[in-house]
Amino acid sequence: MRKQDVGFDYHRYHRLLTEADDDDKRRALIELLIEEKARDRLAAQRASDRAAMTAHTIATVLKNGRS
Repeated sequence: MRKQDVGFDYHRYHRLLTEADDDDKRRALIELLIEEKARDRLAAQRASDRAAMTAHTIATVLKNGRS
């Protein structure tokens, strides 16, 4: 069995799944899962972009300091 993802709230999703006893609730759960995954991916992309910008800035400062 694989480890649970850090951001994955297993108990919350399990509770929502057990409460999804009709099509509307199941559809809402699916939309919630999609929305939260998209938000997680966006946050990861932003963090990656910030790290890349920081690395670029540090490289530029170090390069200019050697001149």
